Amino acid sequence: MWRSLWQKIASFLGLSSKPITMQWHSDWSDYLHNNVDFYRTLKDCDKKIFEHRVLLFLQTIRVEGGGLTVTNEDCLLVAASAIIPVWAYPKWHYFNLVSVYLLPQAFNANLEFNQPDSCITGMVGTGVMAGKLVLSRPDLHAGFANAQDKQNVGIHEFVHLIDMADGECDGFPERLKAHAFSIPWFELVKIKVEEIIQGTSNIPDYGATNRAEFFAVASEYFFERPKLLKEKHPQVYAALSAFYAQDTAAIEQAIKPYKNAPCLCGSGRKYKRCCMSTDQ
Repeated sequence: MWRSLWQKIASFLGLSSKPITMQWHSDWSDYLHNNVDFYRTLKDCDKKIFEHRVLLFLQTIRVEGGGLTVTNEDCLLVAASAIIPVWAYPKWHYFNLVSVYLLPQAFNANLEFNQPDSCITGMVGTGVMAGKLVLSRPDLHAGFANAQDKQNVGIHEFVHLIDMADGECDGFPERLKAHAFSIPWFELVKIKVEEIIQGTSNIPDYGATNRAEFFAVASEYFFERPKLLKEKHPQVYAALSAFYAQDTAAIEQAIKPYKNAPCLCGSGRKYKRCCMSTDQ
């Protein structure tokens, strides 16, 4: 099946790729500043490191489009999605990834659009699709445009790749944390999944699918709404902080807008009249 799906991407959708660049453009820095909160909070010296890692990623991983033309902005968001989770691991390399493919909309398991089950926005391949990651381009951009919804499909799928780096997608990133930590983590996951099933959790329902999806969904929450995660699920926050070696709650506090500034959720309203109450 996977071989036919790959043939469908290559033959029916057509592939276009963005030429690899060896030089950073100043307007790319502006784009990251305006669209990627994580980058915006970095010190100037760290922004340069982030940019260097973006270039390294794009020089080693192809970003291609099926039925669309890949833009610089697409490439920047793909690379940002990859770098943010492993920011504390400067030598990290996605050795289990060769290409990222962007599609014009959500798709189903057969990579078909406009079907009742065309609701997949991201997918990491296995078998003959190993080394390939497929994303819906609109949803990739939406994940960064709304920093309040606890959803970022780019980060979600790269977290799966991090999880798979030890050879198994089991919801525990052994390459980030000693295996001895897995038992208490899985015990915590079991409790939190049960809370989702019972409807007593604000972790998105998809996190109850299995342990791997819980890890990816909780990671989205960790990078998008860390302060809220720390308040509602302190043990999950502490575990993810240990995995990623990052205190994202401090980052969120640093990027909180002024009361009269436009809300980061994109509603067009002032922050004080929109999401400020939920951020307290």
